[in-house]
Amino acid sequence: MPDLQEKKDGGVRPIPDVQSQRDTRRVAIDRVGVTNVSYPIVVLDQKEATQHTVATVTMAVSLPHDYRGTHMSRFIEVLDEFQGRVTISNLEHIAENLRVVLEAEQAEIVFSFPYFIMRKAPATGMKSYTRYDVSLSASKGQTFDLVTTVVVPVQTLCPCSKEISEGGAHNQRAYVEIAVRMKGLVWIEELVEVAERSASAPVYTLLKREDEKFVTEQAYNTPRFVEDVLREVALALEGERRITWYRIRVTSNESIHNHDAFASLERDKAVPGPQEDGVDS
Repeated sequence: MPDLQEKKDGGVRPIPDVQSQRDTRRVAIDRVGVTNVSYPIVVLDQKEATQHTVATVTMAVSLPHDYRGTHMSRFIEVLDEFQGRVTISNLEHIAENLRVVLEAEQAEIVFSFPYFIMRKAPATGMKSYTRYDVSLSASKGQTFDLVTTVVVPVQTLCPCSKEISEGGAHNQRAYVEIAVRMKGLVWIEELVEVAERSASAPVYTLLKREDEKFVTEQAYNTPRFVEDVLREVALALEGERRITWYRIRVTSNESIHNHDAFASLERDKAVPGPQEDGVDS
């Protein structure tokens, strides 16, 4: 039954569905939808079972060439149906529901949110939360695709600086971005651990003097370029059977240069790499 609108004379008339009007320009649109939607969600937490956080959500669908527009309100209606519960297992259902409701061939939904892990300082054991930025990007058409991305702040210490200096070496904050496709659940905490283990040292929210000494010396004794960090992460992901594809980007906010340094790598584990093809990299 069409929506009705009250007329000035007291009667009612159907409300026109402008979005569903036919378009004659014959230009299909890859993605149309809503973005920058702030929404409370509940995600899985390895230690606490669940964690409440707030996500920035983007939802989009493909639009055929003969449709003038899409129905923006329906995106939020789909989101509300799931009452903020976002898990690896129900993301396909959310994306499929979005596709069906919007009558589209392809639908995608991206949740970007801060995730907090309780950490212990390395020397004193004092506890504090550290923030990591996470995104879950799901798309559904004929097949389902899910990419989980975690951005981990770390510390790097320059091997060259340490080698050429009589005392000290420059170090800086760096960020390890790991994106994965998986065939079995890989916890956010596991990806964080891989990134931190691959760097010169982790960063913490709360450090006492004993902890600062520990972290400073740990970084000094583990000098790594961005290339070193990336390769350490890649080796760990290669050995994880639950991961089928990964993309890594390490960015160093250089402390003595007026630029950043970065290294990146994308790898589909189903496709042989250069060394596996017998080509020396």
